[in-house]
Amino acid sequence: MGALADLMGGFSTALTPQNLMWAFVGVLLGTAIGVLPGIGPAMTVALLLPLTYGLNATSAFIMFAGIYYGGMFGGSTTSILLNTPGESASVVTAIEGNKMARRGRASQALATAAIGSFVAGTIGTLLVVLLAPAIVRVAIQIGAPDYFAIMVLAFIAVTSVLGQSKVRGYASLLIGLTVGLVGIDSITGQQRLTFDVPELADGIDLVVVAVGLFAVGEALWVAAHLRHRPAEVGRARMDREDFSRSWKPWLRGTALGFPFGAVPAGGAEIPTFLSYVTEKRLSRKPEEFGHGAIEGVAGPEATNNASAAGGLVPLLTLGLPTTATAAVLLAAFQQYGIQPGPLLLDNEPELVWGLLASLFIGNVIRLVLNLPLAPVWARLLRI
Repeated sequence: MGALADLMGGFSTALTPQNLMWAFVGVLLGTAIGVLPGIGPAMTVALLLPLTYGLNATSAFIMFAGIYYGGMFGGSTTSILLNTPGESASVVTAIEGNKMARRGRASQALATAAIGSFVAGTIGTLLVVLLAPAIVRVAIQIGAPDYFAIMVLAFIAVTSVLGQSKVRGYASLLIGLTVGLVGIDSITGQQRLTFDVPELADGIDLVVVAVGLFAVGEALWVAAHLRHRPAEVGRARMDREDFSRSWKPWLRGTALGFPFGAVPAGGAEIPTFLSYVTEKRLSRKPEEFGHGAIEGVAGPEATNNASAAGGLVPLLTLGLPTTATAAVLLAAFQQYGIQPGPLLLDNEPELVWGLLASLFIGNVIRLVLNLPLAPVWARLLRI
């Protein structure tokens, strides 16, 4: 009950008119910039970081929370509408989401992504409040054998996503591993596959690979079909069947994403692939996968947001950023002279609990703002 009492105190901080305004501005700006192709939550927070220089720390991080949630939804919007993932965790969403958009169900894809993000974000934030200390104790005990097992599980998931052809699955896995090897080895410090090109020493950004892989192909496809009739927008609302097929993936995605996010260096890419495979196995209509199955959007999007919420656990309690967005938030903490870690709750209780409360508020604002806008975003397909 102590954590819930502290959270109520956080709501008293976050619900002041000034902080509510900054939460709304953050969600609005995050959504507006996040829907631009190739700009994910990390880039969105980084671009808007200078806007908070004149604010106190609590108001600034409440605005960051809004930007974070708005940018998260923006990544799924570009994946669904343009087949261009705004971040690496939105790659899986593009597989089924864009197929739904081409079938005239873009509004339903955006709606299930928005509601799934809300459900997962709310549950994930509540779990951060209640379970953070216990999760940290487990996370710091995870060693090399555990990471190896996670990687093997990820490889199996990736090769299972790509249909019946094992050759294509293993070939894609090999290409991905090769791309991932480029750069400086974190243990030995030696350069790998850089071919004496200094720019390759930092490695190849996964977002760059994803945008190039999806966006270039999408641009060529659109150019080849310019004389065809424009894509259909379709009806604007999810029906009863859509909800019945989505609510279980929302909950399963939350259960998959949060533990991976809470593990240092866990990230959202592995659980989103696992969620996709799981939903494909459990779906009542597995034949729709590859042609626009709504479960293939609902599950990965919920997983992505639950993982993002779980990522706050190592950031706030250990000072370890597990994603690019968390790294930007860590830089923001340091900008205000605050060092996340085990003593953060004791040293900055008003900031931490105000931030956690603002995550709930930003989550609601994002849903209220973007759910009615789903048909509007879908009309971008007519351009």
